[in-house]
Order: sequence, then structure tokens, then C-alpha cells
Amino acid sequence: MEVRVPSMELHRSPPFLSGGRGKFFLHKPFLVQAKRLEGLEKANKRSRGTQSSEEVKKRAPLTRGTVSPPLPVPGHITQPPYVGKKDTPEIASEIQMHDKVSIVHMKAACELAARVLEHAGTLVKPSVTTDEIDKAVHKMIIDAGAYPSPLGYGGFPKSVCTSVNECMCHGIPDSRELQDGDIINIDVTVYLNGYHGDTSKTFLCGEVDDASKRLVRVTEECMLRAISACKHGTSFKKIGRRISEHAERHGFSVVECFVGHGVGRIFHSEPIIYHQRNNGPGQMVEGQTFTIEPILSMGSIECDMWDDGWTAVTTDGSLAAQFEHTILITKTGAEILTKC
Repeated sequence: MEVRVPSMELHRSPPFLSGGRGKFFLHKPFLVQAKRLEGLEKANKRSRGTQSSEEVKKRAPLTRGTVSPPLPVPGHITQPPYVGKKDTPEIASEIQMHDKVSIVHMKAACELAARVLEHAGTLVKPSVTTDEIDKAVHKMIIDAGAYPSPLGYGGFPKSVCTSVNECMCHGIPDSRELQDGDIINIDVTVYLNGYHGDTSKTFLCGEVDDASKRLVRVTEECMLRAISACKHGTSFKKIGRRISEHAERHGFSVVECFVGHGVGRIFHSEPIIYHQRNNGPGQMVEGQTFTIEPILSMGSIECDMWDDGWTAVTTDGSLAAQFEHTILITKTGAEILTKC
């Protein structure tokens, strides 16, 4: 999940962390349907270089369904400190470092998050509702003795984020049924034994057109290329450069208003991970954990926020995809903790 923080580079507008709203959050009105349809038409006509013959399947604009009440969590399960508080927590300034003991706990939380995400992906099919996915995720997490981190974070009402088609991130599960040809990002975070494990993946629903498949594939490649550049002493800005180079090579845009973050005992902390080219300071340190979670768009990288305060959609209705891993920095590289 994401929170808004001051910009670190080039006078760009302040980004959000992938997973919350933040104290500078501004509500924006619901986009009119005509604007979204216009964006889809533009996306259909965009050049794709060597794959310019690809066409994006025309879809109806994303609509909201009925949001059911939050699911209960048994009293014996430890809750994060932000649960029950109205305000969204600020980004913690501390860098979350780990010793041998805390790494064991961190790995356990991340391993559970990865298993939950893979199970959620098996549920993605036409006619399934995102609310059904939320219920399945919630049950699997509490059955493991963990807490679903999104639930109650700054008032978020569900246990997982489900972002469909033009939704960049933070989609709230509801009664809307998935359609054949949709793409959906499922963002799972669990809180186990005092540690958060955070991961997400974009899944294909039914028969998906080639252009959308390519967006999803390239987004995952961007994330993995960024991770491969990480090790002790490497500049954080190398992450954005790796992602931007690969995305641009394939004709996609990197969303700049959402970023990765430190994760561990605290859900969101420094360092802030920018996914686009930037001049941000800082170097990676052995023993720290953070997320890399790029969002790529077929069109606009600007977002509009629904009046639920969470759902972020592309301003032109073009498709967006996201992938996320939690990684541990080592002397020689980076260990993916949320890899199944």
C-alpha cells in the first residue's frame, strides 16, 4: 500500500507509497465515462513499434460494486499498531535493518504472503467477484495466525487490494464480477509475529489480448531487472533507471506517483523507492528490506482518485499493471523474500 511523501527529485509532484493515502492526499471526483472511453480509444491506436498491429480489447470503464463490511479477525491474532486509528500512519524515517533473528521472522511473513498471493491467483476467472477473492485471502491469512495488513490501515475496509484494468493500485474488493479479458493486480500484505510481508502480482482473467499480456509481462520484467541491480552499496536511483529503460524500450510508461518503501516491523518506512529515472540520494545497505513495485501504463501515467479515497485509476482509461516483491539486501545481491 502507499502514502504520499515529499518529492526527492526534479520538481515532480509528490508521490504516493504503494499502499495508503497519506496526509497530503487530495480527493478527486469520479471521471465521466466519456473521458475513459476516449482514453481506451487512444490506447487502441497507440503505436507499439514492432508490435504495432496489437490492439487492446475494448472494455467498459471500471465501475464500483457494493463493498461488504470488513471481515472479523479473531482476538488472539496480534494486530498492527495502526488498527483502530483513523489517520493514515506517516512514513517512518528509520531504515529497517535485520539481524539473524529478525530475518527469520521477516522471511516467515514474506513466505506466507507469497503463498496467499499464489492461492488468490488461482481464483481469478470470469464471474468471480473481487469480494470473493478478499474473503479467501482473509481466511488463509487468519488461519495461519497472521493479520491482513491492509485491513484498517488508514481506514482501508478490506483485507487485500484488487486493482482491475485501468486501476493502478489500491482497488477495494467489491461485488463487481471479473470479466473475460480483464487483468487484475492482487496486492497481499500479512502481519505475522510483528513483521509485514508485502507482495503483489498482476493476473490474467480468461482470454486476454496480446497487448495486455505484453504489458503484464514487461511490468514483471521491469521489477526483476531492478532487483537484479540491487546489492550493498548500490545507489537507489539505479532501480528507476533499470525500470525506465526496459519500459520505454517496449513503448510503456512508468507511473511516477506511487513508490516502493521500506518494510519490516513497520508497514511503510524509508527508503522511498522511485521506479522512474531520478536523482534521489542514498545507497543500499546489507540487511535492509524494502519493496520494489513498479506500475506501467499503456497510456497516461497520471491518476485520478475515486471518492472512496483509495482507488487510483489512469486519467485516460488506459490499462495499468503492477508487480511487487519484498527484498533483502545482501553483500553480493538481493534475496527475494516473497518468491514462491
